[in-house]
Amino acid sequence: MKLIVGLGNPGRAYTHNRHNVGFRCLDCFARRHSISFKRQQCQARIGVGKVAGKNLLLARPLTSVNLSGRAVGPLVRKFNIPLNGLLVVYDDLDLPLGKIRLRLSGGPGGHNGMKSIISALGSQDFPRIRVGIGHPQVEELPNYEDIVVNYVLGDFSPQEEEVIKPVIVKVAEAIDCVLSQGMETAMNRFN
Repeated sequence: MKLIVGLGNPGRAYTHNRHNVGFRCLDCFARRHSISFKRQQCQARIGVGKVAGKNLLLARPLTSVNLSGRAVGPLVRKFNIPLNGLLVVYDDLDLPLGKIRLRLSGGPGGHNGMKSIISALGSQDFPRIRVGIGHPQVEELPNYEDIVVNYVLGDFSPQEEEVIKPVIVKVAEAIDCVLSQGMETAMNRFN
């Protein structure tokens, strides 16, 4: 079984936040394959399906983004998911808006949700798809950290939304490619 996790904050108020692009990508993939998030388990809404001959568990953590490991760690253990069978989709400030990067492993890159998952798993050796949300246009102010928090918890502007909508579909296609042809092929095609 493979576990695909989209990161985001639960609740309607966060639906269109930049920080929730992982949820949106996972939802797009789930719709393509008629998978619904009917159950709740291990602090996550989960959906079960089969794609490209692989049994899938899709998960949307019910924790805040920054505590995603509280859902992902227990899911990995409960369903005996090998780390190379996990795929995490999340937003990345350090990538320009609309760029995606697939990686086999790596550090958290300043993303608190990834820090939480890495801590819960005791490893950073699992695949991920990073979705660029761009960076706020200010640097080195005394309240820079607050500006970043407000930015990731802010909604995409109408212009940004026009950029990100087709990228969400592209990420769903990348997940399909990972499942059908493997991570290396998907990296070559989508990076």
